[in-house]
Formats: sequence, structure tokens, C-alpha cells
Amino acid sequence: MATDRISNLPDDVLGKILSLVPTKLAASTAVLSKRWLNLLPLVDSLDFDELMLLYSDRKDGEEEPTSIESRRQSRRRRRPRFSDFVDKTLDLLSNSTIKKFSLRCNYENDISRVNSWIRTALGRGCVELNLKSNLRNFIDSEFFTSNTLVKLTITDKFCLKGRLPLGGVFFPALKTLTLVSVYFLSHEMEKHFVRGCPALEELFIYVWMGYLSTPYVKRLTITSDFADHYEYSGLTLKTKSLLYLDYSSYVATYDVVALDSLVEARLDLRLYGLDADGRPVFKEIRGDISTLINGMKNIKSLHLSAHSLQVFHFCCDSMPVLNNLLTLSIESDEEKGWEVIPRLLCNSPNLQTLVIKGLVHRVTEWCGNACPCIIQNEMVCCLSSCQVKVLEITGFRGSLGELHQMRHFLGNLECLETVKVGVEESTFNSKYLRAILMAIPRVSSKCSIQFI
Repeated sequence: MATDRISNLPDDVLGKILSLVPTKLAASTAVLSKRWLNLLPLVDSLDFDELMLLYSDRKDGEEEPTSIESRRQSRRRRRPRFSDFVDKTLDLLSNSTIKKFSLRCNYENDISRVNSWIRTALGRGCVELNLKSNLRNFIDSEFFTSNTLVKLTITDKFCLKGRLPLGGVFFPALKTLTLVSVYFLSHEMEKHFVRGCPALEELFIYVWMGYLSTPYVKRLTITSDFADHYEYSGLTLKTKSLLYLDYSSYVATYDVVALDSLVEARLDLRLYGLDADGRPVFKEIRGDISTLINGMKNIKSLHLSAHSLQVFHFCCDSMPVLNNLLTLSIESDEEKGWEVIPRLLCNSPNLQTLVIKGLVHRVTEWCGNACPCIIQNEMVCCLSSCQVKVLEITGFRGSLGELHQMRHFLGNLECLETVKVGVEESTFNSKYLRAILMAIPRVSSKCSIQFI
């Protein structure tokens, strides 16, 4: 009965169902049933995974090979079957459009076949392409081009080699590009690949190449694995249309930075010279983010990790005045100091919202007067001149140090209108803690406290 109900569905619905099931099962179903065979031209999404073939061929109870040689033999045994299956499926779909094509394989010696599959998908109007390989696969860059591709993801060991396509443009319609640990054989290809996507709006890079110049990207994510083999070098970042930046990396020297349109940035920058306890070793500290910060001086919203606070303190010789900054969000850590907070607040004259995730930090002799840890009588508190109207604290646990900090904020932020406090659920007697917070004197008569 269930089979009859499915068979009676409209052809376009059945085509979508066929696209959603695993490719191997879909192709097998098509061979066995004339009804499904006639629907194959409606399949527009293909997902080929060599690893799935290994699992599907394994007998019940059979375990995965453990030794390296056993795995190699297993790959060699299944490779012809996988290749034949992909070829057969593409032949069966020779007259259909492929909107989404995903390929995960571990080929080293049959690269021409892999390139043929990729060209076939691109030649049939592919809109989304996903490529992943655990072994090195060279993509023939001269033919790696499409006028229809909108989203591209390349992961791990796929890399580009050869000449640029005609006109130097790879994908004129591409909007979203993700590069995860992708290897380029030459610096020229590394530079030209992103340039060859003139309509690109969103770019995700895992382990950055060090040079990026594109006039159209609006959202950019650069992330790092913070590996021990980090190589210190100069970096260039020129993206004049960029609106959003999420940047995670070891600190470096930034040769050129052009982020004129940047609205929001999330920075997780880390020092490379730390001791076993995670504290800076001064003679090992390198890098300067002055150019980076100056390049984003028009920013409106800035989010800094606890590591970034260290970098701003030790590696920023010249911090510009951030006149447009309205929201500053920082993460705290018991092992990271707040030395740079007074400088940040003083250089943000129009700041409206201050968000602090975790009201803890390491006390140092340079702690600054944004906190009550070390205050000299002759020092004017930097909070007194702040225009902050909204203060948001999350992860509040009610320690004595946190309560002192709250008294310091409420007693010095004269323009404060709203304080939002998120008390950790595990905090003992949170009702009593809330009563204490409500009783803290406030220098601003407009200030109200909310619990979130």
C-alpha cells in the first residue's frame, strides 16, 4: 500500500524524493523499476561519497580495517566499483540538469577521471558544488569554470593547478565560497582564484593564505586551527565592500588593510609567545595590529575574545579613535588581564552598549581604572566620561570580585539607563543575589536593572 501511494505521486514530487535519498540507492532503484527510470531526468542533486560505499559493502558484523595497509587494500578494492558507479550514474542522467553536486573521494592516481566528473557537473548547470578529499587531488583550473555556480565548497586535499581559465574568471555568478585547508600550487593562483569570482559576497577561509584582495565580498570569515607550526608573516587584507568580519588567527603584522565599509567585526586574535600557564613571555611577543585596527576605524560593532584583549594591549602601538563604535562586546577570562579596557573605552567616545561575557579577569599592576582592583586616588576613572547607556553582563556568578565590579560600574557610568544581568543557573541562592544587585547604589538616576 505504501509503495502504491508513493508511485501515484506527481512526477516532479517523485523526482525530489529521488534526489533526497542516497545516490547509490537512487540509482539502484532506477535500474530495478521502469517507473523510477523514467523519473531520473528529474533528479537534480547528486551526493557521491566513497566512504559510504565502503560501509555499504561491509558485511554485517564486519569491522573497519585498522592497519594502514589494510585500509589501502580496502580502498583499492572499492575504487573501481565507486568509479564505475559514478560514471554509470552520470550516464543515466546524461540529459538532466545537476543543481547540486557533492563528491568525496580519496583518489591519487586517477585524477583525470575526477576532473571529468567535476566538468560534467559544471557543464550541466550546477548551482552548488562540494568537493572533499583526504588524499591530494589536483583540479585542472583551466576548465574549472561555470556561469551558473552560486555556492562552492572545497575541503582538505583538493588543490588547483594549471593555467587560469579564459579571461581569468572562474565563476562569474558565485556568491558563496568556502575554502577549508585548500592548497594552491602557486601564489599567483592563490591570488587570482578569489579575484576570478567577481560576484562573490560571502567568503569562508579555514587556515588563511595571507593575502586577500576582493572588492565585492560583504561577509568574511577567517579561522585558524592555532596549530603549533604557525609561521609568522606579514598579511594583506583589502576588502573595501566588507560589512562583516569574523577573524580568528595568531597575531601578525598587517601590511595593508582596507576595510572602509566594515560595520561589525568579531576578533579572536592570539599571542604566539606564551608560557606553559598561558601568560605572555615579553621577549617572544611579536606582531602589530595597529594597521588592522586603523583599517576598521569606521566600525559600529566590535566583539573581542579574552585573547584579543591581550593582543590589543601588547600589540597595538597606535589605536585610532573609534568615533562610530556603538557596541563593544568582550569576553573575560580569569587568566587574562583587562589592561586595554580603559584605552578602548576612552577611544570610543560614542559607545552606547557595553556587553561583557563573564565578569572576571586577572589582576595585574596595569589593570586599569575600568575596574576597582587597583585604583589610585589621583586617577580619574575612565568610566565617568563614557556615554554607555546599556550594560549587559552574562555568566554572573555572584563572587565578591564580581560584586565589587558591579558597584564600580553602577557608581561611575553616569549615562547608564539599562543594566541586563544574566545570572548562571548553577549560582547558589540566585534570588538573594538579585536582591543584593538591586540594592547597589547607582550614579545614574535613570538606571534600571533587568535579569535575563
